[in-house]
This record gives sequence, structure tokens and C-alpha cells, in this order.
Amino acid sequence: MTEPIVELHGATITQEERAVLENVSFELEKSEFAYLVGRTGAGKSSLLKTLYADLPLLVGRGAVAGYDLPSLPARKVPYLRRRLGIVFQDFQLLSDRSVAENLLFVLNATGWRGKARKQQRVQEVLTQVGLSGVGGRMPYRLSGGEQQRVVIARALLNEPALLLADEPTGNLDPEVAEGIMELFAEINHAGTAILMATHNFQLLEKHPHRVLTCQGGQLLDSGRR
Repeated sequence: MTEPIVELHGATITQEERAVLENVSFELEKSEFAYLVGRTGAGKSSLLKTLYADLPLLVGRGAVAGYDLPSLPARKVPYLRRRLGIVFQDFQLLSDRSVAENLLFVLNATGWRGKARKQQRVQEVLTQVGLSGVGGRMPYRLSGGEQQRVVIARALLNEPALLLADEPTGNLDPEVAEGIMELFAEINHAGTAILMATHNFQLLEKHPHRVLTCQGGQLLDSGRR
């Protein structure tokens, strides 16, 4: 048996010292795809933030990509995040830099060396998300769907073992959202585990996977008998 990419056991998920989810226990295997659903305020984003160590895990056990969450010192958080790709709904691209410069910023921040190597990696991820020709363009000159693909390219730069996506199709029209889902399927089939928070139940029906539901302070798991 391989070690899961995510495991939580008896965990309490807290936001501003208030418990939003209690007794959370689940594992996500390498290369698995799961949805995270629930009403606004039910704890989806707080759970994702706990997994990438933006919120501390104070109660229970948990590990992500081999890093133990309760004992993770602040100086090691960047190393955890290099094993992850994080996709936000609101893009968070740097508006004063080109697409390529946005991606190079991440490579520089995560310790990549060699100008040619970094430029090659930027071109690889842009090609992977179907945007091989947009490196020199500014983010505001791209459509919403194209900007989200750049965000996904950014998340893929360090070849993550796990992709955490928080409402990645929330601001996109259905046709564009479908293209993003097809891209996620390709990424998942290539071996990256994906945990995707969403409100879009049409996507769940069209692309069925395991569903984790935040409801009434608990996490319900469709994969649990």
C-alpha cells in the first residue's frame, strides 16, 4: 500500500478559533480525484486552507504529501506548498506582469535556477494547459477561462503531487467550465491527485468522482460505506 497524499484523523478544522468541522477523518490516495461540496460557510475553504497550512491543525492528526500538519514549523510550510498546486477562484495573477513573468515569479520564489531551464518550464506548463502562445500577453488581455488556465499552469510549475482547487469554475460560463474540467481530467490521469471545492452540481453529475460533503459541522464521505 502506498502512503495517501492526504490523511486526516479526528481533526477539528478551525477558522478564527471557531470550530467549523469536527472529527474529520478521510484519506485521499495518490492520483485520486474528489470533490468537496457544501453550503457557503460550511467549511470547504477552511479545510483546504488547513491542508496547505494556512490554518493550523490544533486537534487531531493530519499529513499532506508526507508533511505532518500539527508539528509543521512555519519555516517548513513553503516546502509543503512546493508539493502542492493551489488554484483559486479569483485568479490572483499579478496584473503588472505578463503571463510568463507571473510564472517566472513563482519559479524564482521556489528556488529554481538557470534562466533557460525556467523559461523551458514556463513553456511546458503553458503548452500543457493549451496556451502555448500567450506568454508575452498581460493577464487583462485574456478571457476569464484563459486566465484560469494560466492559474492552473502556475499551480503545475513544481509538478505537484496534489492539486487543491477552490471553486475553479465559479466565475466561468458553462462551456468554459467544461474545458477546465477536461483539463483537470488530463492532469489527474497523468498522476496528480485533485481535491476540488465546488458549488456546481452539474459538474459532479457529468464528471462523477468521490464526493466529500461539509454539512452540519461534519464531513460526509460518499466513498465511505
